Amino acid sequence: MALYSAAAAVLAGLERGQGGIKSLVYNSGFPHVRQLYALVSETLRYAPVLEKLLDGAALLQAEKKLQPQLAKVLVYDLLFGKGLKCGGRWKALARRHRARLEAELARLKVRHKVSRNEDLLAPAQVASAAAAQVPRYVRVNTLKTCVEDVIDFFKRQGYSYLGKAASVEELRALSGKKFLLDLHLPELLVFPPQTDLHDNLLYTSGHIILQDKASCLPAFLLGPAAGSHVIDACAAPGNKTSHLAAILRNKGQIFAFDVDPKRVATTNTLLARAGVTGCQLAQQDFLTVDPRDPKYSRVTHILLDPSCSGSGMVTRVPGQEVTPSAERLQALSGFQRRALSHALSFPALQRLVYSTCSMHREENEDVVQAVLQEKGSAFRLVTALPSWPCRGLAAFPGAESCLRAAPAETLTHGFFVAVLERCGEGADASSSLPVAAEENPQPREETEPGAAPKKRKRKKQRVK
Repeated sequence: MALYSAAAAVLAGLERGQGGIKSLVYNSGFPHVRQLYALVSETLRYAPVLEKLLDGAALLQAEKKLQPQLAKVLVYDLLFGKGLKCGGRWKALARRHRARLEAELARLKVRHKVSRNEDLLAPAQVASAAAAQVPRYVRVNTLKTCVEDVIDFFKRQGYSYLGKAASVEELRALSGKKFLLDLHLPELLVFPPQTDLHDNLLYTSGHIILQDKASCLPAFLLGPAAGSHVIDACAAPGNKTSHLAAILRNKGQIFAFDVDPKRVATTNTLLARAGVTGCQLAQQDFLTVDPRDPKYSRVTHILLDPSCSGSGMVTRVPGQEVTPSAERLQALSGFQRRALSHALSFPALQRLVYSTCSMHREENEDVVQAVLQEKGSAFRLVTALPSWPCRGLAAFPGAESCLRAAPAETLTHGFFVAVLERCGEGADASSSLPVAAEENPQPREETEPGAAPKKRKRKKQRVK
């Protein structure tokens, strides 16, 4: 019941204007923030339909003690979600009114001349529903286990493993209890959309991380060698930080920063569950970190994923501004340029990944272009993942070295990634990644980038 109570509290906070969905979710104290965020987002997406159902079934009139926000959450999961996950009086209440609610839903479909629940949504909400067909991506946490063991575990749970995907179309065709190994990232498994693994033992024990594919790209493309010193400049909620630790094999040092205390607490919890060591997490604005501090004299890699408009996220809240105002974009891009310029001032820096979950050129190509011009010939863009189909917008010569992601084309959240390297003496500013590192920049035990992992010694923490 805790999930539904937390979701109802977030909905009430939104109605009272106490904050945005992300801040309210992170400040809720609920341990599984992604699960809570998904439930709140979906309930909001269906809010107009839910209000009609509650009115038609006269549920609030019949149940005087039931708060409207809790009623919406319960009815959403009862009729549109995976089914109620609670017990006690609220589940009994929902079941008592189930027949009346289902009858009202059927009448609503007849009135609108539709057959599917999704067809009851407004056009913008239908677009969001299409975006929700993004698969469930599962990153294997190699700090605790290996790809083979996780595949075996899911097989024992009744899932069918189909091998490594050869194309995005294969990911699009996934259904039922089937899953694939991703075609680009060697430790990423792909399940059908809406697969719920939040209660799975592998997730609760930290053996797998539920992380969108696009969100896995920054750490993957940064690819620091084991033993490196790395900065994660805007770390919360910690998925990318844990990914960096896995790439480093917990050897080396990560300095992670975030300015919000609640988000730092959430990050700390996630990192502990993932088995991350060698990470110094600080509640600090990255812009106040002194690059000349001897503490950071060995930092060679930086991951910079700054605050952005979030316009690429498929779980957007209905009514949330899809296109920020010009003033908002200007403020965001100004901060992003300052953060990128600051990151490039660390004296030992060799490689940096700049990423956002925004689709706006102002936050992406324009930021990279402005900072590269400011830094002169000190840094260059390198071609990120050449086989990736969606490239940067033609905002300036070489922008195609960047990559973009979008639900329709890559079956991911909307994302932007740019990889920058320090220019050495005689370096060719137009060169791209070395051939051997194109698809898999970090050192791996696999013989081919993206290939199925070799069998190796079983980990002690294998989940049985």
